[in-house]
Amino acid sequence: MTKQVTGRRDFLRMLAIGGGGVILIGKYKFLFANAPVNGVLKAIVVDFDKCAGCKTCEIVCSAIHHPVMVNGEKLNGLGNPKLGNIQVYHYNPDVDIPTVCANCPDSPCVNACPSSPDEVTGYGAIYRDKETNTILTNHELCLQCGSCARTCGLQRTGVIKMNPVTNYPEHICDLCGGDPQCVKYCPYGALAFFDVDVNRQFFGLSPQDIAEQLFERYYAN
Repeated sequence: MTKQVTGRRDFLRMLAIGGGGVILIGKYKFLFANAPVNGVLKAIVVDFDKCAGCKTCEIVCSAIHHPVMVNGEKLNGLGNPKLGNIQVYHYNPDVDIPTVCANCPDSPCVNACPSSPDEVTGYGAIYRDKETNTILTNHELCLQCGSCARTCGLQRTGVIKMNPVTNYPEHICDLCGGDPQCVKYCPYGALAFFDVDVNRQFFGLSPQDIAEQLFERYYAN
């Protein structure tokens, strides 16, 4: 009896088995994003079964965070996916892993920053904002040393990258002030905004680890 193909993942899984697909794993580590909103830790959580790898989240994030001025009017930017604070990594056989800053409760990136704090605000070059509790940066204080990115890569998500041109840290999610637009505009409902639960499946795992678990789920049998 022929097994019924029930969806995109089953179809691609069958193709992968039939064609002897090769697994390509990147070097990125990642943790789901989280931030306190009104005193409660919130997180962008991914339903990997729904993600189609369409990059809508990247485009929306980039357009909102990189606006342009047209005839004196501030408009959303062009939406270059590479500029999004959320990034989607693709693996073969087909697995798509959206990754986003963890905004970790213990803030290892902030603790690693050697910059001197501002005399007025008390904030360093990378800091947790007292009002939004999200991780923000101040380029005027940044030493461009890369300590935040290295610590993020070694201990947590690895999503903080140093811009190769400016040498400032980037891809740090601010959760759009508590209303993540990537969640709002995801056409497949793959992103959600929940209270942080460190026991949630996949929480704190690197993209490779998540991908390997999904390979087992989609393609092993």
